[in-house]
Amino acid sequence: MSLSDPIANMLTLVRNASRAKKEKVDIPHSNMLTDIAGILKQEGYIDNFRVIKDSKQGVLRVYLKYINKKSVIINLKRVSRPGLRVYAAARKVPQVLRGKGTAILTTSHGLMTDAQAKNAKVGGEVLCYIW
Repeated sequence: MSLSDPIANMLTLVRNASRAKKEKVDIPHSNMLTDIAGILKQEGYIDNFRVIKDSKQGVLRVYLKYINKKSVIINLKRVSRPGLRVYAAARKVPQVLRGKGTAILTTSHGLMTDAQAKNAKVGGEVLCYIW
């Protein structure tokens, strides 16, 4: 089955699993989703992730993180989508909740958080917000 927006699918699966207090969630694998999971781990939103090559495409298994039985991820929001792309210039990279959340951007230097993009002085497509 082909998905028109695999990033939105990943965010929805993670959001639903964290609200249902699941330990892990399985997502169809792609390199972009692996990079997003790497940023989520780096920023402390998930415990770990692993790529399982059991089929032709493989599965990205994301282990969710909880503190005192409360999910670290409060919400995830897809910003740029296939029907409406959202771009930000280097000077106007968005802040999420005045710096308490994270924006993930795809730039000419690869996937970056909003803080990394500001430090590198690059803009790009705003993929999603996480808080």
